[in-house]
Amino acid sequence: MKNSAVETIVGAGVIVLAIAFFTFVYSTANLGKGSDGYTLSAAFENAAGVSSGTDVRLSGVKVGTVVEQKLDHETYQAVVVMAVEKGLKLPEDTTAKVTTEGILGATFVALEVGGSDTLLKDGDKIENTQGSIDLFALISEFINK
Repeated sequence: MKNSAVETIVGAGVIVLAIAFFTFVYSTANLGKGSDGYTLSAAFENAAGVSSGTDVRLSGVKVGTVVEQKLDHETYQAVVVMAVEKGLKLPEDTTAKVTTEGILGATFVALEVGGSDTLLKDGDKIENTQGSIDLFALISEFINK
């Protein structure tokens, strides 16, 4: 009887630690914070490597997250919906670019601010975009020449 009480206490402790760990991961990974701001969309010719949860960065600083990716059946472009920080005021001529952290780094959407006085609002579309570059296609093209 004494052994089963000790095992029960140890098991309960493990469960409490697991819950604390998952709560910490959930809060530090900014999961569930996509609605704390406003959404923007952008259409890319190639959005390889971008998925829900991908960082959106401005000057290397995370300012949002990709919340949805879908295909536009008319233009055959990848439409990426991003949630960005509420206080971030972006001009309408902002550029969105799919890029990586070096050759083997993580993919993210980089925003480059323009100079317009008109600001983007919730639900607006970023018109100036640059999709991801297919590195293997570039290398094979270089080798085959």
